[in-house]
Amino acid sequence: MNRLLKFFVLGLLVASCSKPESGVEIYQGEALGTTYQIKYFSDKDLNFQSSLDSIFEVINASMSTYITKSDISRINRGETGVEVDMHFKKVFEASEKIYQESNGYFDPTVGTLVNAYGFGPEDKLKEIDSTRLDSLRKLVGFEKVRLTQSNTIEKEHPGIYLDFNAIAKGYTIDVIADHLSQNGVDNFLIELGGELRAKGKNIENDASWIVGIDDPGQQAGNRTLIAKIKLENVGMATSGNYRKYRVDSVSGQQYVHTINPSTGKATRSNMLSATVIAENCMLADGYATAFMALGFERSSEMLKEVQGISVYFIYSDENGENKTYVSPGTENKLVD
Repeated sequence: MNRLLKFFVLGLLVASCSKPESGVEIYQGEALGTTYQIKYFSDKDLNFQSSLDSIFEVINASMSTYITKSDISRINRGETGVEVDMHFKKVFEASEKIYQESNGYFDPTVGTLVNAYGFGPEDKLKEIDSTRLDSLRKLVGFEKVRLTQSNTIEKEHPGIYLDFNAIAKGYTIDVIADHLSQNGVDNFLIELGGELRAKGKNIENDASWIVGIDDPGQQAGNRTLIAKIKLENVGMATSGNYRKYRVDSVSGQQYVHTINPSTGKATRSNMLSATVIAENCMLADGYATAFMALGFERSSEMLKEVQGISVYFIYSDENGENKTYVSPGTENKLVD
C-alpha cells in the first residue's frame, strides 16, 4: 500500500542562493521534508532567504503534524480553544470545498487511518480487523469538524485527527508566490517537492515557463517525461505513485492502493498519475490528491462539476494498458 497524502514535515533547512547572470536569482534548498527551487528575474538587489525561512517556520508552526507544539498537533491531541492563524483557515476552507466536490474522497480527517496503516507520525496498529476499523471510521469525516467564527476548531470527537499534508505544500508555494509579487517580482517559477507555481515568463528564453510530467512507467534512476507543459500565471501539482503500482494477476490491470475515507479500507485506484492546473497551487495540490483516490471514472464525472481547472491523467484501462486523458484546457498548453 502506498500513501497518497503528501508528507509535510519540518525538514532541515539547507538553502543557497546563486546568481548565474545579471537579473537572474536562484534559491534552492531543503524545507518541509522535501526540496525547493525558486528562480526569478529582477533588476533589484533582493534577498529573500530570511523571508523564505520565516514562511516555512510559520506554516510549520501552524500545520505540521510532525511538530508537537504546532497548532494542528495541539488540536489533534484534543486541546480546545486553540486559535488558528489565517494560513490554517485558508487551507481548512479549501479542504472543505474539495471534500464536498469529491463526495468525501478528499478528507483531511483520514489522518487517523493514515497513522493506523503506518504512514503518519503516530505508531501504526499491529493489526486492523473489522472491529478496529469500524471504531476508527467514527473518527473520519470532515463534516465532523467545524471552524468557528472565533477561529477555533470544534470536533465531534476529541480523537479526530486532522492532516493537511495533501494540500499544505501547494498552499506554501502560493504564500511564497504572493511574497515575491508583493516585492515587485513579476517573472518567477517556484518548485517545492514537485509542485509548481509560475508567473510571467522565463526571461532568459523570452518564452513561457516549460515544465514536465513524469512517465509513471519510468525505471528507477532513469527519469523520463511523458509530456511538457507551458505554464503561465497558474499553479500545477501532480499526485502519483511512480513505479509503485500493482498488477492484477488475472486481468493484468495496473492500480495503486488508496485509503477510502468512507470505508477505511485500502482500495484499488486505476489512476496512476493526476496532474492538475489551477489558478493557484493549493487547489491544484488538493484536486490532484482527490483524483488519485477517486480513480479515472469517478474523476471524469467530478471534472464535469468543477470549474477553473484542467488536467492530465495517466490511468490503466481494463486491459492493463496505460492511457492518457488530457482536458481541453491542458491540451492547448502542451509543448512538442
